[in-house]
Amino acid sequence: MGIPLRTFYRLPYPARCVAATMQGYRLRHQRYGPETETLVQEAHERETWSPEQWKAWTEERLAYVLHRAATRVPYYRDHWAERRRRGDRSSWEILENWPLLEKEEVRRAPERFVSDDIPAGRLFRERTSGTTGTPLVLARSIETTRALYALSLARTRLWHAVSLRDRWGMIGSRPVAPLWSRRPPFWVWNAALRQLYMSCHHLAPDLAQHYLDALARYRVLYLYGLTSSLFSLAQEILALGRRDVRMHVVITNAEPVFEHQRRVMEEAFQCPVRETYGMGELVAAASECPHGRLHVWPEVAHFQIMRDGEPVPPGESGEVVGTCLINPAMPLIRYRVGDFARMDPDPTPCPCGRRLPRLTAIEGRSEDAILTRDGRNLSAALSTVYHGLPLREAQVVQDSIDHVTVRYAPAPGFTTTHAAALTGRLRERMGEVTITLEEVAAVPRTPAGKVRAAICNLSAEEREAVLAAVRSQR
Repeated sequence: MGIPLRTFYRLPYPARCVAATMQGYRLRHQRYGPETETLVQEAHERETWSPEQWKAWTEERLAYVLHRAATRVPYYRDHWAERRRRGDRSSWEILENWPLLEKEEVRRAPERFVSDDIPAGRLFRERTSGTTGTPLVLARSIETTRALYALSLARTRLWHAVSLRDRWGMIGSRPVAPLWSRRPPFWVWNAALRQLYMSCHHLAPDLAQHYLDALARYRVLYLYGLTSSLFSLAQEILALGRRDVRMHVVITNAEPVFEHQRRVMEEAFQCPVRETYGMGELVAAASECPHGRLHVWPEVAHFQIMRDGEPVPPGESGEVVGTCLINPAMPLIRYRVGDFARMDPDPTPCPCGRRLPRLTAIEGRSEDAILTRDGRNLSAALSTVYHGLPLREAQVVQDSIDHVTVRYAPAPGFTTTHAAALTGRLRERMGEVTITLEEVAAVPRTPAGKVRAAICNLSAEEREAVLAAVRSQR
């Protein structure tokens, strides 16, 4: 909130809200300016572009970004200089000639990925949530920030008939009360952004009613936040029988939305649930339209769905590899996001009338995909094992190729029959594996407050050995 957390915690609640509001004014200036309305209008106009128009636009923008990265970004400039010294005359104008970029390279030396012709004083630096490790430090200009937030305004809020003028709630990972505290409030009102910011860290079953009371008291119209936290809140609404927290729309971020989660949230909040996809590195972005289709934002990045270094046909699952187009201050090229996804193979226009490319699924992090003995990667498919079971939340942890642990937080009514059903469903999908059920009060969160649906503890060597064995039997 712009002041040390220990100092912030000691403030009375009205003073916390003032501090949050002051931070909100700073963020509002960074994100929105006099050009925002024009940027939003242009974004809506591009939504009806033909594939040929998008192809021409992308090729032109990609050429600019590749040239800029090769000549102005120290990491890439050194890379191409070294290739030239070795006699490699490959053209940097061809995307396929660029190496895949690992996240660890950026984490190790983030400043080497920042363009050297932009004064440091004109750049904002932010840290990612660090869900799977040390946070990344990323840089962007105010122009990039405003362009990004204009796209977000156009394709999240305005698609669903809400705006910056409406009161909204956000469930996020920033703590606004001491983590040990059991007394509300666990939120602050940010008047500058008309936002009720609620910390996910205190969202326990016995405290959820306080969150619901705050949503009603502040007359929140729509919600935005972590999928797992919104799902937990929705479960408590149904358990308490509350009908006074009806929303216009619920917009999720940071985690995939599984169908059982969507059903619960839509029933609890009495509104549609819309998914978004993106990351701080700005190498992919998408949002769900009112007809439930997940549309890509081509202006943010050019990305491909790949397997073994090669693009896969639409409809097939693969790893997301993206090249940033919107951030010339830190253009990451062929960046391995670490997510699985599938492009929509259906060529028919979306009923919403928009002609943006579409994704059929975001299937979760590749490093969190459970590997079966026969070489299958299970990610989104695991969510179906929980259907109809009285569970608050659950997580599958793969300890070895033949053993998984299921951490589960049971809801009232969970019995040994449900435990047997859970075990049986897992074996149906994974084959003969040893399954350990571990009852927990709550599934551990990441430092960003997220729940990882699956954790694979197999090493890269172990995964490759399993796949090699499968290939040898073909």
